[in-house]
Amino acid sequence: MNGALRDIEYLGKFRLVRRIARGGMATVYEAEQVGDRGFTKRVALKVIHEKYAKEPEWLQLFIDEAKLSANLVHGNIVQIFQFEEVNGEFYMAMEYIRGVTLRALIDRHRALGEPVPVALAAYIVSRVCRALDFAHNFVDELGTRLYIVHRDVTPGNILLTWDGQVKLGDFGIAKARTMHDPAAAQRLTIGKKHYMSPEQILGLRVDWRTDVFSTGVVLFELLALEQLFREVETEAAMDEVTILPSPDPRERLPELDPTLAGLISLAISKNPMLRPNAAMFGLALDDWCAKHHSTGSPERLQAHLAQLFPATYSPPVEARHDSPPAAETTDERALRELIKGVGGAEGRK
Repeated sequence: MNGALRDIEYLGKFRLVRRIARGGMATVYEAEQVGDRGFTKRVALKVIHEKYAKEPEWLQLFIDEAKLSANLVHGNIVQIFQFEEVNGEFYMAMEYIRGVTLRALIDRHRALGEPVPVALAAYIVSRVCRALDFAHNFVDELGTRLYIVHRDVTPGNILLTWDGQVKLGDFGIAKARTMHDPAAAQRLTIGKKHYMSPEQILGLRVDWRTDVFSTGVVLFELLALEQLFREVETEAAMDEVTILPSPDPRERLPELDPTLAGLISLAISKNPMLRPNAAMFGLALDDWCAKHHSTGSPERLQAHLAQLFPATYSPPVEARHDSPPAAETTDERALRELIKGVGGAEGRK
C-alpha cells in the first residue's frame, strides 16, 4: 500500500428485529447491521437506558464494558463488534447468540424433574472457567495484565448456542485495573446477591477469586437444580453468605461424587485463598470427566439442547445424525468399549 494511511468513515445502520431482554441498566435487541449492496449481519444490540446514560458513573461503566469486551477475543466469550452514540443514545453491537441461557436450561430440567447429566454440567462449567481464565490473565497491547474480574457469573449470563458452544457474556459490571469502579468509591454492592462471594457482598476489594466463588455456586445449581443460597431478604442473604458456615454440597446432594463435591466446596470457600484459580477449576472438571469416561462435547450439548427445546431448537447448520446422546448409560458405554475391543482384535489378525 502506497501513501499515508487514512480513516474510512463508517455510515452503517441497524434495523431492530425484536426485543430480546430488558435488564436494569440496558435493553438488548436482535438487530440486523445493514451495509452496502445488500450486506446484512445479524447482531445483538445493547442500548443503555436513558436514565443511566445521564449518570456519568453508570454511563462510564457501559463504555468500559464495550472497550474492555471488544478486546476479549475468545471462543467462550460473547464478542463485541462496535460502540456508538447516536442522538444521545449509546449502544454496542454484539455477537448474536442463537440458543438459550443456562438459566433456561436449569429451569427446563427443573420443570421436567430430570437432573442435568453430570458430564454435561462439568463440560459447561469448564468452558466458563476457560473464559474466566482468559479474562483474569488478559494483558493490554503493552503486555500489562489488567486483572479483569467479571463480578456477575450467573446462569443468566452464560449462553449456550444451538450448536453446542458455551459463551460467557455481560461484562457490564466487570472491573479492570485501569477502569473506574463506582463500587470502590461508594462501597456499593454490585452483582446478584445469590451468586456473590462474601467479599463482594460486603463491598470489599475483589479479584479473580470472587468469579471462582460464583462459578462454584453455578455448578452446584446446575447439578441440584436449586440455588445454593436461597434467602430472599437482603440482610438474611448477606448473613447466609458471610456469617453462616459454608454449605456442604453433599448434604443437599447425597449422591454427588466426592471429587465434584470437594471442588465445589473449595470454590465456595469463605477464605478466598483456598479457592482454585479458574484454570485449575476447569482442568479438574475435565480430568474428572476423563477419568469417568463421560466427557462432554459441543456435539453432546447440541443433541441435549435439541431434546430439551424441540419447539425452538434451530442450529445454524444441519444437526449431525451421528451425534452421541446427551447422556450415555453404563450399558451403552460398556457396549461401545466392547465394540472397540473387537475392532482392535480384528485389526491385529
